[in-house]
Amino acid sequence: MKSNNPVFARSEEFNRASSNAYPGYGDTVTDPSQWGTGTPGQVDQSRMTVDSVVQKTAISIALVFAAAFATWWYTGEVSSSADLGQVYLLAMLGAGGAFLLSLVNSFKRVISPALVMAFAVAEGVALGAISKLFEAQFPGIVMSAVLGTFAAFAGTLAAYKVLDIKVGDKFRRGVVAGMFGMVGLGLLSIVLGFFGIDTGLYGSGGLGFIFALAGLVLGIFMLILDFDFVENGVAAGLPERESWRAAFGLTVALVWIYTNLLRILAILRGD
Repeated sequence: MKSNNPVFARSEEFNRASSNAYPGYGDTVTDPSQWGTGTPGQVDQSRMTVDSVVQKTAISIALVFAAAFATWWYTGEVSSSADLGQVYLLAMLGAGGAFLLSLVNSFKRVISPALVMAFAVAEGVALGAISKLFEAQFPGIVMSAVLGTFAAFAGTLAAYKVLDIKVGDKFRRGVVAGMFGMVGLGLLSIVLGFFGIDTGLYGSGGLGFIFALAGLVLGIFMLILDFDFVENGVAAGLPERESWRAAFGLTVALVWIYTNLLRILAILRGD
């Protein structure tokens, strides 16, 4: 079955394998007990495994953290308008670079590890600057958002496995439509902001809270799509390089959840 997720839909291997026609890797393995997890300390070089996805995702997240920490340290204390302008500039540059790289990675047929890692670094720069701005206003909010993000990841993974959640076409289409819709509304809000028009989507009012809450829920749904891709990819015997595609998708979902949690916590504390 062809994936409707733009991150995974460009994977020719996944689309062929999901129709039980993946050449060169044998029959599709549907019994979870037969899924490869890799030899401890060694990644299977021919097929994607749970271990290979975990390792690639760990690399991606580590790069995000490293770039965020470096940006946080570089900006120092925000005590003047010049310091604030520097942080805003880094946030815009990082976010712009991460957005462009996310588009390339989403629609690239053959996943590039270098581009995934470049995306993680750019995203880390943006998150480091954004986090610095929020922390300056609300001390302790960044740690709360980080813990909440990992709690959301663990809770979603547990629910996916325990409840045996099945991802259908309607769910995929709905999540992808919601993702593009929120990105489109966000870009429109930024453009209108240049003309002095405040949509309220990123404000601290009720509309801003609803928009952030919807983004948080959408991020959790994105995680479910990522788990589904990994589960089906391992069962189908995708090549090991597709682990980077899974790592990219998981990183995007975690960043999405984190940024919306920051906004929700800021709005709640602002009240």
